[in-house]
Amino acid sequence: MTSTRLTIRRRVSAPHQLPSDLSPIIQRLYASRGVVSPEQLNLGAATLLKPEFKGMAKAVEVLEKALAEQRNIVIVGDFDCDGATSSALMVHGLRAMGANSVQYLVPNRFDYGYGLSPKVVEEVAKLNGELLITVDNGISSIAGVAAANALGMQVIVTDHHLPGDEIPDAAAIVNPNQHGCNFPSKNLAGVGVAFYLLLALRAALTEHGWFARLGIAAPNMGEYLDLVALGTVADVVALDGNNRVLVHQGLQRMRASRVRPGIQALIDISARNQSRLVASDLGFALGPRLNAVGRLDDMSMGVACLLSENLDEARKLAAMMDDLNRERKAIEASMQHEALATLTKVHISDGELPCGLVLHQDDWHQGVVGLVASRIKERYHRPVIAFAEAGDDELKGSGRSIAGVHLRDLLEAVDREHPGLIDKFGGHAMAAGLSLSKSALAPFKAAFEKIVSDWVSPELLAGEIVSDGELTASELTLPLAEQLRAAGPWGQSFPEPLFDGDFRVIKQRLVGEKHLKLVLSADEGRTLIDAIAFNIDLTVWPNAAINKVQLVYKLDINEWRGKQSLQLMVDKIAPL
Repeated sequence: MTSTRLTIRRRVSAPHQLPSDLSPIIQRLYASRGVVSPEQLNLGAATLLKPEFKGMAKAVEVLEKALAEQRNIVIVGDFDCDGATSSALMVHGLRAMGANSVQYLVPNRFDYGYGLSPKVVEEVAKLNGELLITVDNGISSIAGVAAANALGMQVIVTDHHLPGDEIPDAAAIVNPNQHGCNFPSKNLAGVGVAFYLLLALRAALTEHGWFARLGIAAPNMGEYLDLVALGTVADVVALDGNNRVLVHQGLQRMRASRVRPGIQALIDISARNQSRLVASDLGFALGPRLNAVGRLDDMSMGVACLLSENLDEARKLAAMMDDLNRERKAIEASMQHEALATLTKVHISDGELPCGLVLHQDDWHQGVVGLVASRIKERYHRPVIAFAEAGDDELKGSGRSIAGVHLRDLLEAVDREHPGLIDKFGGHAMAAGLSLSKSALAPFKAAFEKIVSDWVSPELLAGEIVSDGELTASELTLPLAEQLRAAGPWGQSFPEPLFDGDFRVIKQRLVGEKHLKLVLSADEGRTLIDAIAFNIDLTVWPNAAINKVQLVYKLDINEWRGKQSLQLMVDKIAPL
């Protein structure tokens, strides 16, 4: 077998003044991620940025008046985990502040699509909504806000998505990414924006004597940080300093079992060790179960779970979400197999894989195309958009991008050069959604591929592996793995430490049909280390002839029957 070494770039640490009681490895990891001073290590709630947003004062004014008049408030959320946690947070928070009529509406993605459309406003009207608050959507809902205004409703938009050239005519807009907003953290998830609005509202109500007049206690906003942490991690926003505080504080509450029944039920059904929860548990266990509801069914179930005050009821809902997540996995695996087969047949056999990929199949599931785009992006290291049928000759697409290619800006460039090709679009740098007519698919594919090829360089498509360096055999220890776990939260733009090195293979076997269990040594057999590689290439592994490998890996703690042991979680593996 030909030996091909992985191409790896190692992170470089910045100069720092971190405390000497931190291990040199932890100091190096922090400094390479921009944490260079003791102040940046403080993840206490008191270090959170103040709620100073453009539009915040007006939003609070509108809400104070609505509370005073006990107007009917309707929360309109998105159908993903961020939208569900945002919706539950707003309902919980406003009720705790004395609102008597707070309802929520999460539009079914298959019937209404994304955002506040005029059709959604009609549903709000049926609920007798007087004040409509969007969470995790609304910044691009020009027509929807206009429809609400025409019916005499007031609208507060809370969102974190990037605005277009035109913004809706809402009574107030709270969005750190709107033009002219000086709030320093532009990376808040939708749930983070909703949290800040409630923070500002509580401060104003306290100052104006509202709680004293009602004879109720002002809510402790820390009680909502479990929701904020879950939505923030699940939406894969950058964990800048402020988001790390929000996630850290939420995790602290979860580990101490100070959580609402719905999140407790999700922890239980996910079989996670609650006292040792980390951010990746939220991103890969709790979040997907909530997201599965919005992908395959109606996210109202997810919001109901998060709002439940009864643990038995929450567990029943969590079990239903777990079933949907299993179904989602099966659908995703089938679609991914079909996508790979198409790419192999059409492009890879010719050696001509485009710089940007557009995928479509008539029977693909609309709620799962984003996950397929993500998997294909990870495999081929280029922007990918996958489309599904939406009825009435409409296709809905979900895209994922790579570092250095801003997907929403790319779609905007397509729309600018080919007006009318895209019906609507929106999103972030790394993820975006769009809709177009089926007849527009071929010209869109051509336009997308051309613009991506104009924008990207070969280096961007190489799928560079970035490592935190090599660990010696003496550093591969359970205590270091514990230190790394405690040094989080890790996540988007603050990546979990990834190391590389060469190892001798002592044992290898297949488990679960497609995972490779390994026993390795970094010191010629004197010390043995367990490792596992998920979803390995079955055409290569297992192979008794391979006795040495190059790995890119994370240090993990394996827990089995009350005992802990070190385990390497293999990210990349190459025979040597």
